[in-house]
This record gives sequence, structure tokens and C-alpha cells, in this order.
Amino acid sequence: METELVRWSEDGSEQSAVWRSISGARAPKKVVVADDSMRADDAYRLACEGTALLWRGDYQNARQLSIAMAKRVDKKRRKGSEDPATAFHLHRQTQSRRARILGMLLVHFGADQSLDLRRAPDTRQAMLAAYGPVDVDSVSSLRDLLGAIGAHEWQKNGVEIPALGARIHPGYGVFSPIRGEYVDLVAEAPLPSTELAFDVGTGTGVLAAVLAKRGVKRVIATDMDSNALACATRNIEDLGYGANVTIERADLFPDGRAPLVVCNPPWIPAKPTSPIEHAVYDANSTMLRRFLAGLPEHLEDGGEGWLILSDIAERLGLRSRYELLGWIADAGLAVVDRLDVRPTHSKVTDRADPLHVARRGEITSLWRLRL
Repeated sequence: METELVRWSEDGSEQSAVWRSISGARAPKKVVVADDSMRADDAYRLACEGTALLWRGDYQNARQLSIAMAKRVDKKRRKGSEDPATAFHLHRQTQSRRARILGMLLVHFGADQSLDLRRAPDTRQAMLAAYGPVDVDSVSSLRDLLGAIGAHEWQKNGVEIPALGARIHPGYGVFSPIRGEYVDLVAEAPLPSTELAFDVGTGTGVLAAVLAKRGVKRVIATDMDSNALACATRNIEDLGYGANVTIERADLFPDGRAPLVVCNPPWIPAKPTSPIEHAVYDANSTMLRRFLAGLPEHLEDGGEGWLILSDIAERLGLRSRYELLGWIADAGLAVVDRLDVRPTHSKVTDRADPLHVARRGEITSLWRLRL
């Protein structure tokens, strides 16, 4: 990919630096220098007009300015008694607009990926994890930087997984298993065999680790994302399951058949707009449908496919139960059991959440499928 440059005028001279964007956004064409004297209303207006702000003031003030700009975006969201599908699409539109506007607040990094601003944290390790090594000055949005710092903290601190009695450490760009109810379902469902299992789309490797802890002698965990493969490999080794779990790059299934094939696909059929969203959003339910269609070719006789799926898409009017059951039937599969659990995350009771109506009734299920 061709390297893009950000260009701006400062101290009477024309300057430039390499542009970097996690979401793949193009470099802004118009950039002005901003500092602590910038008012939130002015910053918001300029960003809406397509003018980016290269921050030269205090780092903490830049964060406060970003929060103030976000509040102005949120005020524009239409409120009312929309049906769940309309509420979802309006929510996504607001998220997209928020990302575009907040992405106009920029920060400048040195060649060592440090940030030369007052009260700035050490950004080098977080940026290295997000972008890899560089040896030139660069510019990114403050929004991307905050995402990189947050991801780096998740990776350092990890997420406690009661079913493992240990922590899983999500890598950059790999979705964190903070929705523990689906992990518990995999920890509790009756195993059809302890000889071999496939974990399709492993992410952090959490489900592969749970299967290994339950006594499955060999688990093959697959993913296509390089960050996920590296993350799963680290977690499996750190947890001591390296002898039982193999991590492979594969587009869904590994070669061969297994008596147990597990998949936790993205739950919402919508287009992802950033790398991390690929774990949540799946346009046209593509991965879900491909998993179901391909499952029969990878199941041993008498084996089971475990599909872990929330019904949030159904409650949002984005996919019907009839469609899901039709895809299962079309693949020649039968539902032998379904284990259900209600999520307990904070958004279930958050009435300010635009999707509260759908979330308050949400159910996460483990579908046990056989030929």
C-alpha cells in the first residue's frame, strides 16, 4: 500500500509526516495546528467541515477536548420510540459519524513512537503493538492512540476467566472475552468425545483452552487474522496447554474431521468498520452461513457441531430465527439440544443504551448440531 503523508504549515514552514490509521481512513487533506486555546465548539465545527486539528497542547487537555466533541456528536442522535432495527441503524450511523469527527483530532509521534506533549504517557509499547516498528515521524488520530493504549492495558492485565481459573490476555485487534456467559456454556455442555476438537475462529484461544482444560486430548484452533494467531499462541503456551492445542492459519476449518467442532462467529449481521469489529459484525451473516454449510464435511459420524450465538440479531430485526433454522436444515444438520443463558453485562440494564430494548431480553445459546 502506498504510504500517505499528512501535510501542514507550522512556524512558517511546510511540514509532513507519515499517516497511520487503524481503520484505514485516508489522510486528511486540510490540517491546522491546535493547542489548549482551542474551544470545543470551534474544534467540533472544524472537524465537521473536514479540517483536522494537529494537537500541540497538553495531552490531558486533548483528551478532554475529544470528550467534549463526542458529546456534541451524541446530541445530534435522533431520540424517540424507534423500532429495534431503526434504533440499531441510527446507532451505527452515530458511531460512524463519531469516529469520523473524533478522527480529526491528530497527534504527532517521533520516530521512536513517543509523543512529545505535556503530561503524555509513554506510548511506545502501545503503538508498537498496534502498528509495528517504524523509523520515521508519523501522525495518527488521538482516537486511534487511545484505542491502542486501551488494548495494550487489556493485554497486560488480562481478563479473568472463571472456567479456566486463569487470565486470558487479548492481543491488539483481538476481541476480549469479556462476555463470559458464552465461555461458561462451552465449559458446561456435555462433550461428545475427548479425543479431538476443532475451534473455528479461535481469537484469543479461550475456547480452545477451555476444551483442553476439560480433558480434550487434542484441539486444533484456527483463525485467519495474524494478530489472533499470535495472541492465541501466547495464551495457550502461558496456560500450559501447548502440548494439547495446535494453532493453525485456516479459512474456517482445518483439514480432516473431528467428533467436536466449535464456532463462536460474529453475532450481528452488519458491516464492520474497523479490525476489532470483525469479531462482532459479519455482513450478511457470511461466516455463520459458511460454518453451517461446511460443518458436515468436517464432522465425524456421531459428532457434534457447537454453534455459540446470541439472539441479539433477531431482537434487532436483522436476522430471523426462521433464517437460522433454515440454514441449519439446508446443511443437513439437526438440532439435538440448545443450552441458553442470559447475559449479565452492564448494558443489559443500561436504559441509556440505544439498543436497550433488544439487549434486555437477549439470550446467548450453544446449539448442539448433528448430522
